[in-house]
Amino acid sequence: MAGFPAGTIAARLTELGLDLPPVAAPVAAYVPAVRSGRYVHTSGQLPFVDGALPATGKVGDGEGLVPPADAAALARLCALNALAAVHDLVGNLDEVARVVKVVGFVASDPSFTGQPGVVNGASTLLGEVFGEAGVHARSAVGVAVLPLDAPVEVEIVVELAE
Repeated sequence: MAGFPAGTIAARLTELGLDLPPVAAPVAAYVPAVRSGRYVHTSGQLPFVDGALPATGKVGDGEGLVPPADAAALARLCALNALAAVHDLVGNLDEVARVVKVVGFVASDPSFTGQPGVVNGASTLLGEVFGEAGVHARSAVGVAVLPLDAPVEVEIVVELAE
């Protein structure tokens, strides 16, 4: 299994109008990503933009809740932050052979059941960036609350080229 030709993923990010953000500083006792053999596991990534959360609260339909479409855009940011953590660890996203797994956590209003649609924001980004190599297994989990009252958190596992 080989990675992508040099510069391919960087060019794809540019084509999509995306820049990898700086890796978010951990908010507790962990590191953003760990490599084990050919796999990189990221810690859960929040949708930080310039060190701040653009929205907080529970996802759902109604007054005072984060709308599902907004939460999907935040999940996209989480995935971009996860890619930044992978890049920071391995030095080049062209080394990613495939995205293996995505786990998305959605801080949900008790009546909200659209977690898969929210986590699609992350899945769609990974498909846009990596094409077929971005197709992955996934879990979308509703939770009561996330760190810093973030509406969504995403972690990924990628396999590196041999």
